[in-house]
Amino acid sequence: MKDMGQGFVTPDGRRIGGPVMEVKNITLRFGGVTALSDISFDIREGEVRAIIGPNGAGKSSMLNVINGFYHPQEGEVWFRGAKRGPMKPHQIAHQGIARTFQNIALFKGMSTLDNIMSGRLTKMKASMFSQAYWFGAAEREETEHREAVERIIDFLEIQAIRKTPVGRLPYGLQKRVELGRALAAEPSLLLLDEPMAGMNVEEKEDMSRFILDVNDEFGTTIALIEHDMGVVMDISDRVVVLDYGRKIGDGPPDEVRNDQAVIDAYLGVPHE
Repeated sequence: MKDMGQGFVTPDGRRIGGPVMEVKNITLRFGGVTALSDISFDIREGEVRAIIGPNGAGKSSMLNVINGFYHPQEGEVWFRGAKRGPMKPHQIAHQGIARTFQNIALFKGMSTLDNIMSGRLTKMKASMFSQAYWFGAAEREETEHREAVERIIDFLEIQAIRKTPVGRLPYGLQKRVELGRALAAEPSLLLLDEPMAGMNVEEKEDMSRFILDVNDEFGTTIALIEHDMGVVMDISDRVVVLDYGRKIGDGPPDEVRNDQAVIDAYLGVPHE
């Protein structure tokens, strides 16, 4: 990658900007267990940033720190140049950060359309009274939100299941619906927690394509956790590697792939 001061240019010519999110010297403890120890890295505007590591490395804990669900005992989180104090997840959502979950968290009895519609809640401004009687501003607002949701459904190529209860859908399609719900919030930073876990090869190829399209067409910055190293190396601009709660690697995919510490972690070399 070619350094451009506050950003860089990827091998395929995409411009990556300055830091959107910075985590600085993060340490997170649960009782006597240290989940994260003195970890620092950034996420830059317009990039696909992967967080990888063996099971128990602290990846989900780090994503929960970024998402505001966990509050670290030490270190700082900066978002768009401002230090972030303790915040609740709904406040983070209003800042323009959305996420998906390792274990699918959809409303199983609701349709695909209604699940994705729930991702628009932070955009709804009409009063509860007007929503209850569905008139005036509430009616106009819902029409606008439904149009936005229909565009997402078209984008993700799930028109055929728009009215199907998600509990009846196969796992791969449920993952796609969950991505749609996160996109409905129009995030500037999208966090994906193992978006391809449990998928077959064809489903992984589809999800990889959609992630790259979201990044390219919407300009959305993406940070993801993923175990499939082939996928990570194919779609990521930069990779940060955690092991036993510590950072052991950080850089472009090819650089990380050849880092001996990373190789040792994945091959299970004993820790002294």
